[in-house]
Amino acid sequence: MTNILALEGANAHRWAVMHVTAAKIPAFHATALRLCDPGAKARFEGVTDRLVDLKMSPVPWWFIAIVAEREYGGPPHWDFQLGQGDALNKRSHNVPAGRGPFLSHDGDITPGHDAWTRAAVDALVNCPPFAAKWTTWTIGGVLTLFEEYNGLGYAIRGVPSAYVWSGSDQYVSGKFVRDRVYNPKYVDTQEGCAPLLSMMIAIDPTIAKGILS
Repeated sequence: MTNILALEGANAHRWAVMHVTAAKIPAFHATALRLCDPGAKARFEGVTDRLVDLKMSPVPWWFIAIVAEREYGGPPHWDFQLGQGDALNKRSHNVPAGRGPFLSHDGDITPGHDAWTRAAVDALVNCPPFAAKWTTWTIGGVLTLFEEYNGLGYAIRGVPSAYVWSGSDQYVSGKFVRDRVYNPKYVDTQEGCAPLLSMMIAIDPTIAKGILS
């Protein structure tokens, strides 16, 4: 059983000493700019607003944006589910499996009231790690929630999560190349959540309110 409080402390320390890999800074910056674009931000904020309507924890827009980036392996696809990147209009086959389909309705309004938003709300409310029920929005808590989103297999092994730290000096190698299969020599080339969050904060300092205070 993973000690979540200890993991939050470890992740907070890693954040405090983290340096983004110099060669990767331009790519992280470009991704952060894209996620902070007003059009994209409005769609992510639409999910946060729906969670407030449901009286759930208002998962911040930037958290949703970073999860989307990681799950899609690139720019957000508004016809894919947030939970695992499967098509909106079909039942998902990747974990979490069996979600959807999420179909367009007459009268849908984008952002905030459309199939992509409904899928995102479903992922955050009904699927592990149930981000819409998370309450620890400190930097350690945020990074641990990112880690839980991808699974605690790294924490069990006592190593930094590739999902969170790839692209920083806190990560060297090791990746779950598929469900439950860990390769210690594999190097994750996707952009990790923590370096991407740091770049988004540099672009939009309001993101830091609360998590870094």
